[in-house]
Amino acid sequence: MKSLSLLRHAKSSWDDPVERDFDRPLNGRGRRAAQRMGQYLRDEGLTFDAALASPALRIRQTIEGLDAGTGQRLAAQFDKRIYMASAANLFALVQETEDAIGHLLLIGHNPGLEDMVLLASEGQSDPLRAEAELKYPTATLATLVFAADHWADVGEGGAVLTRFVRPRDLDPALGPDDR
Repeated sequence: MKSLSLLRHAKSSWDDPVERDFDRPLNGRGRRAAQRMGQYLRDEGLTFDAALASPALRIRQTIEGLDAGTGQRLAAQFDKRIYMASAANLFALVQETEDAIGHLLLIGHNPGLEDMVLLASEGQSDPLRAEAELKYPTATLATLVFAADHWADVGEGGAVLTRFVRPRDLDPALGPDDR
């Protein structure tokens, strides 16, 4: 069995004038959400054998928030291929993972992460997947469990979505502005 957790970066700021999307920082709510998700990881005792992350600024700041929430440092490896990658490219990246890794955390962007969750859990029909189909908000953590012994065998279909936690599930103040 292989477990893959996917974390979308926290809410970024569109108010900061930056030349490149890559350099867009988190906003205040995003910083709070990242820290709250870190607290959730700590409270649930969730650990990862390895973490891969996009090197974009909003991802690095999301990881800083996770670190503050868990009280530990997440030793993520940064990989440029994750930045704005499609689901197909993300699957290819995950398939390169060493088989000694049992639980991998991938921190990235939409629409790639959302597409990956939906493609991997295709055929699953329950309330958890229904929530994922509606929207994959910022700072949301999803966990997929694959009945595979090798990462090379992980791909579309065959996974079970076992976790889909949004910041607003943990703190309603971290929900959409219109609520």
